[in-house]
Amino acid sequence: MSTRLKTSAMIASIAGEGQVTRSAPFGHALAELARTKSDIIGMTADLGKYTDLHIFAKEFPERFYQMGMAEQLLMGAAAGFAHEGAQPFVTTYAVFATRRAYDVIHQTIAEDNLDVKIVAALPGLTTGYGPSHQAAEDLALMRTMPNMTVIDPCDALDIEQMVPAIAAHKGPVYARLLRGNVPAVLDEYDYQFELGRAKMLRDGRDVLIISSGLMTMRALETAKALEADKVDVAVMDVPTIKPLDTEAIIREAKRSGRMVVVAENHTVIGSLGEAVATTLLSAGVSCAYRQIALPDAFLDASALPTLHDRYGISTEKMAGSIKGWLG
Repeated sequence: MSTRLKTSAMIASIAGEGQVTRSAPFGHALAELARTKSDIIGMTADLGKYTDLHIFAKEFPERFYQMGMAEQLLMGAAAGFAHEGAQPFVTTYAVFATRRAYDVIHQTIAEDNLDVKIVAALPGLTTGYGPSHQAAEDLALMRTMPNMTVIDPCDALDIEQMVPAIAAHKGPVYARLLRGNVPAVLDEYDYQFELGRAKMLRDGRDVLIISSGLMTMRALETAKALEADKVDVAVMDVPTIKPLDTEAIIREAKRSGRMVVVAENHTVIGSLGEAVATTLLSAGVSCAYRQIALPDAFLDASALPTLHDRYGISTEKMAGSIKGWLG
């Protein structure tokens, strides 16, 4: 009888072998903040364990609401709580928040500019379970929504610092979530998350990579890999997709002699790449411009390393693309 192999395609870690990680940074950061901020409540649609909200629920069971597999109800109830003075942190998978509950968020949360924080797991290509669970279009959808702040954090530190920052911001927020064992990448860069601000992590004379989310981790890995080929790569992390730090992007892109590469874990349509391109064109900045992103297609189901190679967002493929563009 054959042995059935286990798969971790649904919630596979993006951490490389031997990479330092921290467990459930969102859940721990939210619980810590809630100890001093009594208006915070946690809400989910049957996914507390898979969005790390179970940590909050264990410590604050009286402030935790399990709404079942009903994402539209979840968002509507969150709007009601916000109207009554609570600050809901709402978790589900990104596909369910943005595709299934979009209209409810638009009409009940964003239009009234309510203080609801939507924190969504499995963003972009962080699951191998195919189009039903791969949220490759979520940032584009939420960028178009008036009043909505949109965030794509890079790693555990970004998430830990993001939580109190979005709690201090009044108004709706959509934030992507890396859950489980999350890589710790930014600790060595004297990094501090600031809402609406991009951060230069390293400088370089040949290429400027402008990235968000897990692609900032890939960009840093790519920069180190290309050192052997005498290619000097700068990396700018852009955790806030909306509002975009246009001033920092224009300033760095105007430096002559550098190719600008935008790297994102999202479809080529409608997110950071297009936002940066529009910013540069509007400001009259002329530079060589390329984009590393997911295709405008329904993505395959497979193991994550296979998919990241297939769609060009692995470190090896990213480095190869940049070398090819430089000639």
